Amino acid sequence: MTMLAGQAREHGVLMDAIYRRQVRIYDITRKYYLFGRDRLIRGLDAAPGARVLELGCGTGRNLAMIARRWPGMRLFGIDISREMLGAAQARLGDGARLALADAGAFDPAALLGTARFDRVVISFALSMIPPWQQTVAHAATLLAPGGSLHIVDFHDAAGLPGPLRRLLHAWLTRFHVTPRTELAKLAQDIAARQGLSCQTHTGAFGYYRLIVLTRSR
Repeated sequence: MTMLAGQAREHGVLMDAIYRRQVRIYDITRKYYLFGRDRLIRGLDAAPGARVLELGCGTGRNLAMIARRWPGMRLFGIDISREMLGAAQARLGDGARLALADAGAFDPAALLGTARFDRVVISFALSMIPPWQQTVAHAATLLAPGGSLHIVDFHDAAGLPGPLRRLLHAWLTRFHVTPRTELAKLAQDIAARQGLSCQTHTGAFGYYRLIVLTRSR
């Protein structure tokens, strides 16, 4: 069974409850603290016709930005929240193929019509996905030869003053967000198991981590 049975269905209900009240203001508010997303998009460096999949695509903001920065890409997205998918569909129209799914266990060929992707993106979603390790491992298996997995998410913010760091963590907890401080190690382990290369970048003050896993051609 996929995550949309049991635990995952419950998680989908939780995400809908959170975003039902926020979906209209999500993009306006998140631009002030979801740093690193645009850096990730600039680093995709894919040719027209490349298949780009975002796991946890939310309102479709990143996919729309990718379409502008890298014209001609074929866009795909999944999310576990119907509320967010509705917003993404309204924004992207026929410009992307979207599906309701659990990011850690889904069949891309059945849902999206293709089994492998040239770029896979996970932007500030792992910190809200309970089986986040499983999600990263699954995402890596979706890479076509020469493909890359690009992840950005909250890190430990160790460079911030203590009071500010505690305030940030309290704010994130309010929205069921847990920084995945072990992300770099997990990515390195997955890279070793799957024969991928791994690059790790840390944002200012340790606010975010950007990981790129690449499969050889």
